Amino acid sequence: MRARAPDREGTVLRDGVRLFYEVHGSGPETMVFLPPWSIVHSRIYKAQIPYFSERFRCIVFDPRGNGRSDRPDDPRAYTLDHSVADALAIMDAVAVEKAILIGLSLGGLHACVIAAYHPQRVKAAILIGTVATVGPGHPRTTAQNFLAKRERYEGWDKFNRDYWLTNYPDFAEHFITNIFTEPHSTRQIEEGLEWAAGTSGATLARTVEARAIPPAFDVGEGMYRRIGCPLLLIHGDNDQIQPHERARLLAELTGAEFVTIPGGGHAPNSRFPAKCNALIVDFLDRRLGIAAPSRRRTPRAARVRKVLYLSSPIGLGHGRRDIAIAQELRRLHPDLKVDWLAQDPVTRLLAAHGERIHPLSARLASESRHIELEAGAHELNAFQAIRRMDEILIANFMIFQDAVDEGGYDLVIADEAWDIDHYWHEHPELKKAKLAWFTDFVGFVPMPENGEREAFLTADYNAEMIGHVERHPGVRDRAIFVGEPDDIVPLSFGSGLPAMRDWIPRHFDFSGYVIGEHPRTFGSRAELRHRLGYRADERVCIVTVGGSGVGAHLIGRVLESFPMVRARLPDLRMVLVTGPRIDPASIAAPAGVEMRHFVPDLDRHLAACDLALVQGGLTTCMELTAAGTPFLYFPLRNHFEQNFHVAHRLERYRAGRRMDYATSTPEQIAEAMVAALQAPPQFRPVEADGAARAARMLAELL
Repeated sequence: MRARAPDREGTVLRDGVRLFYEVHGSGPETMVFLPPWSIVHSRIYKAQIPYFSERFRCIVFDPRGNGRSDRPDDPRAYTLDHSVADALAIMDAVAVEKAILIGLSLGGLHACVIAAYHPQRVKAAILIGTVATVGPGHPRTTAQNFLAKRERYEGWDKFNRDYWLTNYPDFAEHFITNIFTEPHSTRQIEEGLEWAAGTSGATLARTVEARAIPPAFDVGEGMYRRIGCPLLLIHGDNDQIQPHERARLLAELTGAEFVTIPGGGHAPNSRFPAKCNALIVDFLDRRLGIAAPSRRRTPRAARVRKVLYLSSPIGLGHGRRDIAIAQELRRLHPDLKVDWLAQDPVTRLLAAHGERIHPLSARLASESRHIELEAGAHELNAFQAIRRMDEILIANFMIFQDAVDEGGYDLVIADEAWDIDHYWHEHPELKKAKLAWFTDFVGFVPMPENGEREAFLTADYNAEMIGHVERHPGVRDRAIFVGEPDDIVPLSFGSGLPAMRDWIPRHFDFSGYVIGEHPRTFGSRAELRHRLGYRADERVCIVTVGGSGVGAHLIGRVLESFPMVRARLPDLRMVLVTGPRIDPASIAAPAGVEMRHFVPDLDRHLAACDLALVQGGLTTCMELTAAGTPFLYFPLRNHFEQNFHVAHRLERYRAGRRMDYATSTPEQIAEAMVAALQAPPQFRPVEADGAARAARMLAELL
């Protein structure tokens, strides 16, 4: 799922070639993102467009040879003259007289040509990993190497016309891997290969052959000295495509600001997007006076403590426990002001409890919607879904960073806000407030059926997280594990990595489990049932699938079993809570099943009912455990957290009966429901002071 859809799409026909473009946003200033070499296309800017389009009009287009633009057969169609003319034609088509140019790699050279020879069209330029015609280059990409005849092709010998025509996929893998030389770049390499598949070796060969055709303008030192607009160069010092020293010389010729990304490869805007985005914002603010109002911090009243609270939108359970923690924290600091940066459906729960929702919440891209699109028939590869949510996570992180830069907060409380933890560890200089990090699981776990590749990837992600924490232990001012040490799964983080039960206690405090509101505060069960409208002479079964909208298939299977159970237990009353993201009208429920959409006090209903059928989400299962309510739970297939972390914890509490959706027929579900109603549960008690313990830990940071 994209973090932001374009406001407008179009094509420009220039010299017989169709060029595809997108327009995002409608700000008073325009940013034009110039495409790099045709081995990739405009999606290489996916970490910039959603954020900058909130206040700029952003234009992005595909180069000749890839994406949704044409692929001419004549090498003469790929000359530098055409690339520059294409950019100007796109600007004309969308009525842009003057723009801020962003150029990655070859797009940086195009930006320099436009800035030098069409200065009236350029307000400023940002060059990232830029190609240049001055300074030292890599001899491996010369025309001699490109045209050489060889019997074998190893390493950079693969930059060769004949090799591209016979084995382009292997060259693409070599080249993309050398773009992203930074450790833990598996996602960027994987996606780069997808984009590289949008062209062919023959097409790319034409783009290189076109370099032999001289442009109609000088591209030597004199061109660079003509550039008069503000110029920023961002370049990794481990760039294997364009040497760092070449960019340094270019900065000297132009008087540009020059920022080195330590350890950075050729596309830091993709691999280190938070850092690059922040550099661009700072540059535009200083040089042009263009920045988001949120970047200019407003003073706050003295002695008012301010907290920015982030609650995970994947399910409503996080919201309930976070509200409980905030309430306990206010008892310790009555003057505390809490702003919530949150998404639907959590915002509905917060509003129902009278909490203040930060206005920037409206700009957040929906993580729940992404999860729904990733899910199958009661299946969700949660690890891969998180990997593919990278565009959404960086977009939302930048909004969070705006909120922190603006708000003058004393403390950020992040309940499984993975983007904040990741990017602040990656760039500690962006941290502008104390950070308290909450989670109820630590560590990705591969699903055995997904083979060695997933085992490698989960270990790589875990290794990156471990490295972040150990290199920058001060980023998390407090790390709180929602549970006890025994709740940690007895597994390793991966091959060559530590055991979870050894590493986690060294880096986390333990709050015990945090219940939004412990059932012992609800009063007697008989009184609770009466308040909720449940009769004493009926058995109530609640079916609920959480707030993310993934559970429609489970609902259908359970509803098939209802008539069978009702035939044996005529007093059974089934209440189906679809959640805020599933329309009850889309469910064909049998007679006798009550349908409810959004129930803000669902925890009370779970405590009052006689049986619940749920997914394997931790919060709902633990609320049922604390209430002593019998329940069946159906972990999503391929969902590592539900199948490992949650299942382990429930086994420790002797809670619930685990069911396999794939093999559970309606008849088997009906039998399990009857058995659960007839066997009193023997759950271990769930601690009631978790929220207060967590609040005391947080209060120390204030």
